[in-house]
Amino acid sequence: MATRTGEKSEGAGRGYPDLQEHLKALDAAGLLVTIDEPINKDTEMHPLVRWQFRGGIPEAERKAFLFTNITDSKGREYDIPVVIGALAANAEIYGIGMGVAVDEIGETWRRAIAGPIAPRIVESAPCQEVVIDGEDLEGPGKGLDALPIPISTPGYDAAPYLTATNCITRDPETGVQNMGTYRAGLKSSRRLGVRMAVRTGGAGGYIHWQKYQALGERMPIAIVVGCPPAVAYLGPQKLRHGVDELDVAGGIVGAPINVVAAKTVDLLVPAEAELVIEGLIDTEYLEPEGPFGESHGHIALEDYNMIMEVSAITRKRHPIIPSIISQVTPSESSVIKRVAYEPLFLAHLRDHLGIDGIVGVSLHEPLTNIRPVIFLQMARTTPRTEVWRALYGAATLQAACGKLVIAVNEDIDPDNGDAVFWAIAYRSNPSLDVEILPHRGRGHGPKTGRGDGEDSTLLIDATQKEDMPPLALPKRQYMEAAKALWERLGLAPLKPESPWFGYSLGDWSDEWDEGALRAAGGDYLENGRRTARRLRKGLKPETSVRKADDDI
Repeated sequence: MATRTGEKSEGAGRGYPDLQEHLKALDAAGLLVTIDEPINKDTEMHPLVRWQFRGGIPEAERKAFLFTNITDSKGREYDIPVVIGALAANAEIYGIGMGVAVDEIGETWRRAIAGPIAPRIVESAPCQEVVIDGEDLEGPGKGLDALPIPISTPGYDAAPYLTATNCITRDPETGVQNMGTYRAGLKSSRRLGVRMAVRTGGAGGYIHWQKYQALGERMPIAIVVGCPPAVAYLGPQKLRHGVDELDVAGGIVGAPINVVAAKTVDLLVPAEAELVIEGLIDTEYLEPEGPFGESHGHIALEDYNMIMEVSAITRKRHPIIPSIISQVTPSESSVIKRVAYEPLFLAHLRDHLGIDGIVGVSLHEPLTNIRPVIFLQMARTTPRTEVWRALYGAATLQAACGKLVIAVNEDIDPDNGDAVFWAIAYRSNPSLDVEILPHRGRGHGPKTGRGDGEDSTLLIDATQKEDMPPLALPKRQYMEAAKALWERLGLAPLKPESPWFGYSLGDWSDEWDEGALRAAGGDYLENGRRTARRLRKGLKPETSVRKADDDI
C-alpha cells in the first residue's frame, strides 16, 4: 500500500469548530501570532514561545503562535504548519475553544460530565483525506519523519515529541474507549515511544494495556493530533475509569461529536481531526524512552516504556499540527488543567461533600504544575470542623493532587505567596492547625528514592480563628484617592498587589472608627481631649483599654 489522496470530505454537519476554525476565531480576537519567517523546529520554535511564559508577560497577553515556514537542524523544509499555544496559552483562548465565556467554563464542565452525549459515526471524514501506509511509512523523510514535530526542551530531550495528543484505546472487556494525553517520542519513521502513567489514578490507556497483556495481544491505539478543541480538552481531563471522553466532549458542545472508523485499527476517531497515527502497542517488550522535559517541571529521565508500531497515518489534505508548551509552569499544559480542575474540586467539596463555607479552590500553578499545592478559600464564619472536612476532601479527591492543602479566608489571594505566608504566620498555630497524613502515593513529579515509594500530605488551617485588629494600611477610599493622584502626577504605572488597602478583621469598634475619621479630618486634638478625660492610675503599661474598662 502507499499514499492515497481521496476527495475532500466535509463529513456530517456539526455544531462545533475544528482546530483551523478555532485558529480563525483566535486571529479575529487578536490572540494569534503568525510567524512566516523560517523557524527551526529543533532549536528555535519552543524556546521562542517559551518566552511568553518566562518573560514576565501577563497571562492575558499570552497568545497562540502559528509557524508556517518550518525547517530543522539538517536544513529540511516542511509544508505542514505547526501551532503552539492554541489550546490554552491563556484562559481566554481556552474559553474560545470551549465556546463559552471564561467564567462559564466550570459550569460547562459540570454539565458535560453530568450529561454526556454519545458520538455520531460518519462514513467519510476530513481526517482521512490523505492515507499513508505500507512502504510510504518506511525510511528517511517518510511516515513520522515527514512530520514537523518540534523538540520541546532543546538540550535535554532525546527526540521530537508529540505532546498535544489524544490517544485512543479500547477496553478489550467492555468495549469502552478511553482518550488520554500521553507523550509520544519519535523513534523511527514508523515507531514511537509512548509513556502512559502507571501511578495510582494514572492513565486509562495503561489499564487497557494490562488487559491486552493478559490476553497475549498487542493493543490497538490511535494517536489523534489536532482534535476540535472541545475534544482536545478531554485528553488531560481526569474522569472516572469507564467513561468515554468523546461522550463528555459531546456534552460540552451540546451535540454528538462526529467520529469515523480508523483505517487499520478497530477504533473510532474524531472525524475533524487534523491527523491520526494508527498502530499497535507491544505488550511483551518495552524500549528505553526519554529523557524528556515533563509537565512537573523536571526532566523525566530515561525509562523503559511502551513501543508503538505505526500501521497508518491519516490526515487532512492541508493539516495544521498543534504542539503544547508544557514543562516548567506556568505553561499551556497547566492552564488546560487548572481551568478544568479548579471547578471540579469546588463542585466536589461544595456539592458532593456539602462543605459549608467553601468559597473557592485555587491550584497553585507557577513551578508546581497545579497538582501538589491546593488552596481552599473559606468564608470568615466557617466552623472549624467544616474547614477540616474541606482539607481532607481536597486531599483525597485525586491521587496525584494535594501534597500541600492550605485553607485560607476569602480575603487572602492564593496567587499571592506573600499573602499566603501572612495568613500562615498570623492565623495558624502549627501545634493546633497542622496535620500530616501518611501513605500518600508519589503523585506527579520527579522520582526519588526516599519514603519506600510513598509520600505524605500536609494540611494547614490558616483561616482566621478569632477577631483580629484591622490590616494596617490606609482604608480603601484613601488609597483610591492616592492612586488617582499618583496617575495624575504621571508616575510609573501601578500594579496593585492584594492587599492594597486596610480593612477590618473583626476586632474594631465604632468608637475607634469615629476617632480615625476625626484624625483624618484634622481633628486629632479632639481625640486627645477625649482620652485626657479617661486617666487611670495603678495600671501597667500596655494594659488593654477594654480589659481595664471591664475590670471597673
